[in-house]
Amino acid sequence: MGYRKGYYRKDGTYVQGHFANNRSKSFSKKNNGCMLLILFFIAFTSIISCSESSESTNSTTNSVTGSNSNSNCPTKTCKDFATQAQAQAAYDSNKKCYKNLDGDGNGKACESLK
Repeated sequence: MGYRKGYYRKDGTYVQGHFANNRSKSFSKKNNGCMLLILFFIAFTSIISCSESSESTNSTTNSVTGSNSNSNCPTKTCKDFATQAQAQAAYDSNKKCYKNLDGDGNGKACESLK
């Protein structure tokens, strides 16, 4: 809104100044289009950020538990083997899958077994 100055009409009468809406309706329609684009951008970025944070949460959980949900690694513990040699053979066959058999990380699986 703005203040419109007073003016004289062609017939000689004076129109006193007053406040008037200087914006046209087409101007506000253009703003609605921009607003829709801004809202779409905000919604899109929030969806992306939520999906990235859930992926990082899953990878953090998997690294803490020592398992990977996408792999075919069996879940074996030292109790599943009768001797240390059997556990060592399994560990040597795939150290990535059976890393939970080597608790202290020295390369020897299930040291408590004889």
